[in-house]
Amino acid sequence: MLNFNYYNPTRIRFGKDTIAEIDSLVPSDAKVMILFGGSSARKTGTLDEVKQSLGNRFVVEFDGIEPNPTYETLMKAVAQVREQNIDFLLAVGGGSVIDGTKFVAAAAVFEGEPWDILTSWGANVTQAMPFGSVLTLPATGSEMNNASVVTRKSLQAKLPFRNDLVYPQFSILDPTKTFTLPERQVANGVVDAFVHITEQYLTYPVNAAVQDRFAEGLLQTLIELGPQVLVKPEDYDIRANLMWVATMALNGTIGVGVPHDWATHMIGHELTALYDIDHARTLAIVLPALLQCTKEAKREKLLQYADRVWHINTGTDDERIDAAIAKTKAFFEAMGIPTHLSAYDLDASHVDHVVKQLELHGMVALGEHGNIDPTMSRNILTLAL
Repeated sequence: MLNFNYYNPTRIRFGKDTIAEIDSLVPSDAKVMILFGGSSARKTGTLDEVKQSLGNRFVVEFDGIEPNPTYETLMKAVAQVREQNIDFLLAVGGGSVIDGTKFVAAAAVFEGEPWDILTSWGANVTQAMPFGSVLTLPATGSEMNNASVVTRKSLQAKLPFRNDLVYPQFSILDPTKTFTLPERQVANGVVDAFVHITEQYLTYPVNAAVQDRFAEGLLQTLIELGPQVLVKPEDYDIRANLMWVATMALNGTIGVGVPHDWATHMIGHELTALYDIDHARTLAIVLPALLQCTKEAKREKLLQYADRVWHINTGTDDERIDAAIAKTKAFFEAMGIPTHLSAYDLDASHVDHVVKQLELHGMVALGEHGNIDPTMSRNILTLAL
């Protein structure tokens, strides 16, 4: 197991009717901005619940944060925060809203050009506003981590940043708030969480038994409950377990002491920035092809994955690996998510464009070994056609 330094200060309030607990978590004299996406927070009554819990505090609203939060929109929120002297942020939504709120929290008190937060991967963030979140779409784990991804439309760039100053102070996780989600978003959330786990698990062995078993259990839970949630959308126990899996997938617990990959995400980000494909759907396209192209480097963990997650223990090593990758693709497809670029009307000419963007953004040595160069990225995308 590799050395690690684990830190996670986010308080989780989990369960039914926990939105009411916001009153005890936000300072009584706070000037609060509630950030959210479209109209669903209003229509479902969640926004009203949040405002009721905030009581007599000064509250302003900022809506319109996109499914892939844009720098352009978030800078409007930054301007409003500064103009109205807001001192506490509250995200109400899924990972995109929370990611966007993290950027606002850092950018509103940043002394330089806020885009530099993204181009430096967050290394230059020295202060951030306090904020909390009310999770309505489990998927990204942003409610309990220090990571954010923001898209700048004008540059067709989607870049991540991390900094310990942008952990949420608290996150409210009420599974009942997910009952009204469209099936597409539910499926996306399951696949997003699945790939978050594989990015930390399908690398190479370092004898991290706890992290491996934890990751395998989370993957099996998604495989079991993912299809069930599509047919039982108001089953509280299914929703509760999926919500907690998505949080645990990327709150740092399974990622300590082990090598990480994240190449699937970096390639997927370019597909979203260029062609506006849902984030989770880009991951479903890229991961199976990436595993095929890197199966020699990942051989030991792929065999472990085949055995422990998919219970594939007969055949040659190559046959078991190929079967596990095929099972992974079939799982994504069973969730209603295509695994080929052609499903989005993309062809070889689009592959060239994606590779150029990867090079432009310095994504030329991806993966746990740094060996996914532009040539291999092209091979991965070509295989995914």
